[in-house]
Amino acid sequence: MSQEERALAFGALHRKGDPVVLYNIWDAGSARCVAEAGAKALATGSWSVAAAHGYGDGQKLPLPLLLETVREIVAATDLPLSVDFEGAYSVDPAQAAANVAQVIDAGGIGINFEDQMVGRGGVHPIDKQAARIRAIREMAERQGIALFVNARTDLFLQESDAARHAALMEDAIARAEAYADAGASGFFAPGLADRDLIARLCAASPLPVNVMMMPGAPDIATLAAAGVGRVSYGPFPYREMIARLRGEAENVYETR
Repeated sequence: MSQEERALAFGALHRKGDPVVLYNIWDAGSARCVAEAGAKALATGSWSVAAAHGYGDGQKLPLPLLLETVREIVAATDLPLSVDFEGAYSVDPAQAAANVAQVIDAGGIGINFEDQMVGRGGVHPIDKQAARIRAIREMAERQGIALFVNARTDLFLQESDAARHAALMEDAIARAEAYADAGASGFFAPGLADRDLIARLCAASPLPVNVMMMPGAPDIATLAAAGVGRVSYGPFPYREMIARLRGEAENVYETR
């Protein structure tokens, strides 16, 4: 498939009540492994890609190294690839769009784009984040690519007390609506794990909702019944792999 065909195929996988499942990867080797397991599409996790290269999360991974990783993954498999692009490495709309253009040039057909103020805490005002999404969408249209912009809100991830998540719903729904108007393709709400709140968000959002599998989250069948359109696993596949590697290594060295 051409890059545009992969982009369109990826967008078509997002169906309310029949979510695309993305078991997040971090390099070409993990991409091939997940593809061979039966995945229909691939998605990186920023935490995992950074950790695999010895960096912390939060745009600490140099952009050229991230882009090289994207190129390696694209060369390793024909599946559509969405790139967790954090805050697009810039708060400026024009520069953010220029950086996303490099992801497209590297072969990516989608991005996660978050509204947190990277490295500062809190989230961007809705209008400022919408302006960045709009600039990215306009750039993608000029490139002739149906880029899947998965607009992520960090409202729930930044609130560790799940009992307070209900109070954030109005803000989350307002963001989903504004991001949709600006040209986003999906709405990602990591940290939200309550089934009823997920169903409420899915009912209100004009965009397919992405939920991250995490401890305490409902299973995929429950999420599908709630109306979710995309399920992803974030950093957890990498963390589980590293935990096993560490355990096996400890077993080896403890015997010496």
